[in-house]
Amino acid sequence: MADIINKYISVQYKLYTVDEKGEHLVEQTTHERPFNFISGFGFALEAFENNVKDLEKGKTFTFQLSPEEAYGEYVEARVIELEREIFIINGEFDKEHIYKGAVIPLQNEDGNHFLGRVLEIGDNKVKVDLNHPLAGETLLFSGLVTENREATKEEIQQLINHMSGEGCGCNCDDCEGGCESGCGHCGH
Repeated sequence: MADIINKYISVQYKLYTVDEKGEHLVEQTTHERPFNFISGFGFALEAFENNVKDLEKGKTFTFQLSPEEAYGEYVEARVIELEREIFIINGEFDKEHIYKGAVIPLQNEDGNHFLGRVLEIGDNKVKVDLNHPLAGETLLFSGLVTENREATKEEIQQLINHMSGEGCGCNCDDCEGGCESGCGHCGH
């Protein structure tokens, strides 16, 4: 049985949604801030990873992902109404964090964490969309592989430390996944 090789992959890309009206730019990474990840850990969409993992440094790519390959179909049942009172802090509705369009962290009874987007704020209810913002969308990625090599044991260990809540281990002081100092180990 062959060993699984985890690759350190860095890509610059433009992400578009595609519909009958054409392509619409959603996101763009840069040379200074590429998308970095280690394969095999689920940080990139599986279909995205499969399309770039065997490309050598310097290769360009363009590929399309169906909603099923990306973030799934949009499910109307994932739009829920929550009691407005759960957003009251110190007797006041939390207007600073709860507003139309805000992405808010939520937790269910089982302790699972997820994000929701506020759609509407009523007198008694807050309507929240639990679908991924790109659910139901066909995605087009176009970009360049800037690094593709076997990940080092240290990089894998740093990722494991980060996943277990110990930070990224790159001494960038409280990067919280963003690595503002540019250490490049958090995959952002």
